[in-house]
Amino acid sequence: MERKILLGLEKKALGMSLLALAAVPVILASSCTVRRVAGLSPVAAMNRQAVVEASRADLGLLTWPEQLDAVRYELELLDGIPLNLDPAREADHALYRNSRIYSAQALLPLEELRKKQTTGILYYRVRAFDLDGQPLGNYSQPAAVESSLRKVDRNAPVPRSRMEDTNGSLLLYPVYAYTGNPGAVQYEVEVTDRMPENPEGIAPSRYRVFAQVTSLTDLYDEAPRLGTYYWRVRGMDKEGNPVGQWSLPQKFTTLPSRKIGVGIYGDSISHGGGHLSFSPVDYAYSYSHYLAFPTVNLSESGDTSAMMVERFERDVRSFHLKYLLILGGTNSLRAGVPAEEVIQDLDEIGRKAEALGIRPIYLTLPPINPANIQKAFDEPTADNWRQSFAQVNAYIRSRDHIDVAASFENGGDLPTELALDGIHGDWNMKQEMAQVINEGMKRFGVQRS
Repeated sequence: MERKILLGLEKKALGMSLLALAAVPVILASSCTVRRVAGLSPVAAMNRQAVVEASRADLGLLTWPEQLDAVRYELELLDGIPLNLDPAREADHALYRNSRIYSAQALLPLEELRKKQTTGILYYRVRAFDLDGQPLGNYSQPAAVESSLRKVDRNAPVPRSRMEDTNGSLLLYPVYAYTGNPGAVQYEVEVTDRMPENPEGIAPSRYRVFAQVTSLTDLYDEAPRLGTYYWRVRGMDKEGNPVGQWSLPQKFTTLPSRKIGVGIYGDSISHGGGHLSFSPVDYAYSYSHYLAFPTVNLSESGDTSAMMVERFERDVRSFHLKYLLILGGTNSLRAGVPAEEVIQDLDEIGRKAEALGIRPIYLTLPPINPANIQKAFDEPTADNWRQSFAQVNAYIRSRDHIDVAASFENGGDLPTELALDGIHGDWNMKQEMAQVINEGMKRFGVQRS
C-alpha cells in the first residue's frame, strides 16, 4: 500500500517532460509509470503493415540557453523580423509557434518551414514560463535560426541523456531523455545488452533486455543496470504506427570501481531532478554533480525507506564502497508511515552497510511544502509530517551524519524558491546541500579529489 501511495508523487512526475499536459496553469495528476498498452506495441504496428515515414529527413535541432527556473518554453519562428515586434507579446504572423517545449531545444521540420518561408533569413525567439503559466520575462532577442541549428538527417528522436564521465552521471537506475521528432506523440525506448545489430529501421533488437512505450520525453528505468548497455528510442503516432526510425544507440556503463568509494543511497531527492521538468540527467538539479569527490548514485526515484531496505543487498553489495550517504524516509513520512518504522528501516540500512565494511553516513531530511506538493502533484501530505520529520532527524543526528536539513529548517515550510514542487530541491537547493556535504565529509576523511 505504501508503494502505491507514493509512486504518483515520486516515480515519474519529477522527470517527466510534461508533454502530456494540455493546460496552464499546470496541475499534474498522479503519474504512475507509463506502461505498454494493448494496441500500441511496435509488433502490432508492424503486423498492420504500417507505412514507415521516410527514415531520412530534413530536420534541424535548434538549441538555446537553458533557463534553470523555467517549467516550459515558448518558441516562435519568424519569417524575417517584423516591424514593431513586441518583446512581450506573441508575433501576429509567426511562421511557427510551439508553447509546449520542456527542454532548451526543439527538433524542427526544416523542409516544411522552407516551403512557407518568403524571406531569406528565418529567425527565432523564446520565452520561459513558470508553473502558473506566467512568462518569466520577455522573449529573447530574435536570432537567426542557422546560428543555433544543427542539421539532423535521421528521422528519429535526439537523445539528450549525457551519461558521460562527469560527477553525478553514474546512475545505477538510468533515465533516458530525448527530444521528440516532428509528428511523434509517443515513443518506444529500447535497452540492449549488446550493440543493436539493426541500427536502421524499427524492428526490435535481438539483444533487447527492456522496452517501454511512453508519451513523455524521458523514461525512468525501474531496473538497476549494472554493466554495459545501449539505449535508443523511436517515435510513433497516436495509433502506434512508426514515425521515422530508431535513434542511434547510446552506450552507457555502470560498473564497480575502486576509484569510487562513496555511494549515494536514497529516493528521488538523491536520484536527481526537480522543478517539474528536469530529470536526474539534468545534472544541475542533482546534488551529486556538485560534490568534490566521485560518487556512484544508487538511488531510485519513488523509494520509501522500506523499499530501500528491500533492495539493499542487490544494489549496494556489488560496489567497492567505503562510505554510503543515506537520505531516505521522506516519501514514507509524507504518506503517514510512523516515524518509528522509518527509524527502524534506516537503522537496518546502516547495519547492512556496516556488515559489508561500509561506513553509513546519514543525511538529515530537509523540510517539505505540502501546499506546493498538492499543487504540483495533486497529492496530500500527512498532517503530522513536521513532527515525524523532527523525530527521524533526531535519530539521524545521534548517528554519523551530515546535517543538510539545518539551513532549511526555519520553522516553516520549504520555500518555493528552493523547491517549486515542494519536495525536490531546485538547482540552488541542490548546490547548498552539496556544499554542506563537501564540508561534512572532511570530518570523515574524504577530501576533494
